[in-house]
Amino acid sequence: MSGPRIIWTIPTRGDGKTARGWAPAPALPGFLTDGRVGGPAFTPFDYLHQISRAAELGGLAGVYTPYDPHGEESLVVTGSLGRDSRYLEVVAGFPAGIATPVYAAKLSATLQRAFGGRLSWRLEVDLDERVQRAQGDFVTGPDRYARAAEFLTVAKAVWHGRDVDFTGRFYEVVRGGFEGPLAGLPFPTVYLSGTSDEAFALSAEHADVHVFDLAPDLDAHLARLDPRVRPALQASVHTREDEVELRGPAGLRGTYQQVADRILAYADRGVDTFFLSAEPRLEEALRIAQHVRPLLAGRA
Repeated sequence: MSGPRIIWTIPTRGDGKTARGWAPAPALPGFLTDGRVGGPAFTPFDYLHQISRAAELGGLAGVYTPYDPHGEESLVVTGSLGRDSRYLEVVAGFPAGIATPVYAAKLSATLQRAFGGRLSWRLEVDLDERVQRAQGDFVTGPDRYARAAEFLTVAKAVWHGRDVDFTGRFYEVVRGGFEGPLAGLPFPTVYLSGTSDEAFALSAEHADVHVFDLAPDLDAHLARLDPRVRPALQASVHTREDEVELRGPAGLRGTYQQVADRILAYADRGVDTFFLSAEPRLEEALRIAQHVRPLLAGRA
């Protein structure tokens, strides 16, 4: 065993105080504006690729592209980063109402072929209603979880079968399913989250992993999780060699050894995957990879 798995969060709307990676792309040189050749030497996407490469070279398990209604489209970023890496698990965050489950499954099957089976889903269900309405989605309340259950049911059915018929409250499919090179691929690992009764019920039916926020009542939430579903933890991390240097919001804070010890303590309670973030993402990914990950691997 190599120790707890760290999945690093990609900033889809800029990084740090200067929002690095969010500035407009440089203009094309005048002699290239006919679109036939070339392009900017360095674009905002290149910065996201630097973070992903740092995570992979540092031995982290994966990267997570969160859904941000005002940021870069997470599935597009996921596709770009997945093709640029060889070993990382690439976790795409997106809302259940983003598309039909058949289209989401087909898009993901293509990405799964491109990545060699490294794509995962982190389905966002409990979005702010104002965000949903701005995206043209007016499903609210408990219906969001009912729709997410149908979404995952249909997506898995067409992924694994042919001539699939389904009639539900939100979706209907007649003779759906994939053939040829899109058939027979591993379905994305499904990450879900939330602490409501509806969230736990959805995870029990469909999740591989349930992601919890770092909170004082974590043990109570872990006790409610279906035993077939693996728990994961999401947290910001603030770590340095010297504890005196630390300031910032709550999260995993302390020296490299203290942060490693806290992660290992959660691992002893069954948490094997950690979605971590810090700003600036590139430098902090390197710091975690160089100073914390070896401590986890060495004591696993």
